Amino acid sequence: MGKRDQGKAPKRHTTTETHEAPTSDLTAPARTGGDILVGVLREAGVHAAFGVVSIHNLPLVEAVDRDLRFVPMRHEAAAVNAADGYARASGGVGVALTSTGTGAGNAAGSMLEALTAQSRVLHVTGNIDADLLGEHRGAYHEVPRQLQMLDAVSAQALRIQTARQARAVLTDAVQRLLTPPQGPVSVDWPIDLQYTAPAATSNGRLRSCVRPSGR
Repeated sequence: MGKRDQGKAPKRHTTTETHEAPTSDLTAPARTGGDILVGVLREAGVHAAFGVVSIHNLPLVEAVDRDLRFVPMRHEAAAVNAADGYARASGGVGVALTSTGTGAGNAAGSMLEALTAQSRVLHVTGNIDADLLGEHRGAYHEVPRQLQMLDAVSAQALRIQTARQARAVLTDAVQRLLTPPQGPVSVDWPIDLQYTAPAATSNGRLRSCVRPSGR
């Protein structure tokens, strides 16, 4: 470097080129049953849901919180009461999301109130993995005869038995609670089926998102 160049900052090379990220890096998140729930709720004119977050309803809560409005509650009975009040005040459908076992049981008293009042409440509750139902293996939050309990406090209780059934069962539930005599409907949804996307891949298999370990 010559004397005339001493003390001068070195030249910096700049560019105006832009680089687009490859489309493979912009993949959308895997779909879950929660996306199906959101779609059915939107068709029914529902914009909010009340509930208690649990490891047995997390895909549903995450989708509702992302695309609609999720109102967290401290107790399942309060969640159903809030959904009941929402339905009566709005003239539409109130939605409550609860967990399996004692979580679903906590909602029973409020479901009876909604049943007596013929209120339009959609109660969606989680359950243990579908292949463990009725096996009595002591799965976490397992409660025997949960569907029968829900049937006793609902105008109708339905269970999603395969991932492909999810949309049809939810649609039937909404139609039932809107059909006179109106009343609350419970949907029992095993947690493994909540994590399974309803859309088939090119090889005909169902896609699943990554299920968190320990759930």
